[in-house]
Amino acid sequence: MTTEAVPALGFGAFLSPLHPLGEDPTATMWRDLDLIGWLDQLGYEEFWVGEHHSAGWGVIPSPELFIAAAAERTRHIRLGTGVISLPYHHPYMVAARAVQLDHQTRGRFILGVGAGSLPSDMHQLGIAPADTRRRTSDALESVLHLLRSQEPLTVDRDWYRLQDATLQLRPWSKDGVPVAISSATSPFSMQLAGRHGIAPLSFGAPRPGSSPSDLKEQWRHLEESAEAHGQTPDRSQWRITLPLHIADTREEAFTQVLDGWLRYRNEYWAQTLGLPVALSRAEARKALESTVDNIGAIIGSVDDAITAIQQVRELTGGFGRFLVNVQDWASHDRIKHSFELLARYVAPRFTGSLRGLEASQRWTAERSQVFLGEAFAAQQKAVVESTGTRAGG
Repeated sequence: MTTEAVPALGFGAFLSPLHPLGEDPTATMWRDLDLIGWLDQLGYEEFWVGEHHSAGWGVIPSPELFIAAAAERTRHIRLGTGVISLPYHHPYMVAARAVQLDHQTRGRFILGVGAGSLPSDMHQLGIAPADTRRRTSDALESVLHLLRSQEPLTVDRDWYRLQDATLQLRPWSKDGVPVAISSATSPFSMQLAGRHGIAPLSFGAPRPGSSPSDLKEQWRHLEESAEAHGQTPDRSQWRITLPLHIADTREEAFTQVLDGWLRYRNEYWAQTLGLPVALSRAEARKALESTVDNIGAIIGSVDDAITAIQQVRELTGGFGRFLVNVQDWASHDRIKHSFELLARYVAPRFTGSLRGLEASQRWTAERSQVFLGEAFAAQQKAVVESTGTRAGG
């Protein structure tokens, strides 16, 4: 295992997107676009948007279309698919659309891929869940070849074919389109990331009823795979996503998210996906506190968030990007306020943006008496000179 310095931390957001039933889906899309614009203004580095086709809560079937709209409303923030489910798509189309978005965003696009997560999506597309990993591995190899090489590619799989395939439109970015792959609990995606030298994106929050994610173990899988395939692992490219909500006090933060968190757990995971994890209102607060204590979510004050993010860094050995897993647990205004608090008071503790200011303040404070004495002496000299001039006149 390699020894590396802990990288400086960047910040962004990951939107599945999941919205509770009951609100007009068009309104949720526009609200999500508004959030991306707000994060762009606050200086966040990245925003990721997911793909869903069933279960009622995920209303964006094409993150590429959504990103194209978001790109026109933003100036700086990078935009990633979080993620394109590779088993659902022909790899040529995945690569071609990625290159188009690389051009349209002038290099702000990141291609995030994964194996897919909802059995209901797979069922409707006629894909056996047992085949998704094989399809992901197959498609990823083809996508990377198309993005990285101009050599024609001929492939004959049982679920797609390519014949003398190349992309006529080459990437706009000089280093090519960046690619990331999502990982939850199994070593599969981290091993693919290590094998192909692409960025890993790890979900730090386990699904309800499961044990906490072992992020340190995930990185070990990547390192071992990278070593076996001659790649160099880079912690600065590792992204970890966790739900986070900040308010002025810890109690306010818990109060703001409790009902939304309980609805997400009961109505989505229990009633929709069938997990036996439903809770009563009386049980919810204690269960949410346990989730936070196990760093399955970060909820609290600014100081609480700083402490929790530092704990994640120490547990993992360091990573490059912290992505807030956006959830509809609080109102839209309170979610935006949480992101503002994170950008203003938490992120600077990890990005290094305060170092120069803090150093200058310390330097000035240490010499303040000297500076005051010099200023007083200069003032007295000016008074004497001024008085003498008047007397001579």
